[in-house]
Amino acid sequence: MWSSHAFYHIVSRGNRRGALFLEKGDFQAFLYLLEKVNEKTPFELASYCLMNNHYHLQLRSKNHSISKIMALINKRYADYYNKKYDLTGHVFENRFYGEIIEPGSGMLQVSSYIHLNPVRANLVNKPEHYPWSSYQYYVNPIRHELLVLDEVLAYFPGSDHNKRKKYGEYIQLEQERKESKSS
Repeated sequence: MWSSHAFYHIVSRGNRRGALFLEKGDFQAFLYLLEKVNEKTPFELASYCLMNNHYHLQLRSKNHSISKIMALINKRYADYYNKKYDLTGHVFENRFYGEIIEPGSGMLQVSSYIHLNPVRANLVNKPEHYPWSSYQYYVNPIRHELLVLDEVLAYFPGSDHNKRKKYGEYIQLEQERKESKSS
């Protein structure tokens, strides 16, 4: 059941776990489509990460159900993908997965999970090296029209600069903690 006050952790996978993004232009097209959907059906995006065969969104919609937002996003991307690669049929494996995120530290934990996804997948050594996530907007004072960082950065005290620095330190500690568990 949709809650207009809650952020959701959304995951959507390629059909048969196949690739959703085959080249740089596909990643760019997906981010562009997010902006276009947001113009007509507004939502708030706290973080994202686009992997080769799936994507993660940390998303809230105050006026429209998450199902409606995701149907628009996935349909538009599927139409783009099928047209570009001259395909027909399903692009996504199933309906998206969505789970309500607990406010406060839950927002921070999900954001960390999303931003460390490329590191866990051994695509990069550090999250700042992965170009298809929102991590760069958290640690650098770069503005992105879709992103609302306050819900996550509010967990840290201090100025905007200090919050960003603390977030980067938190992610680094989480990465080190997960690496020490796996060794």
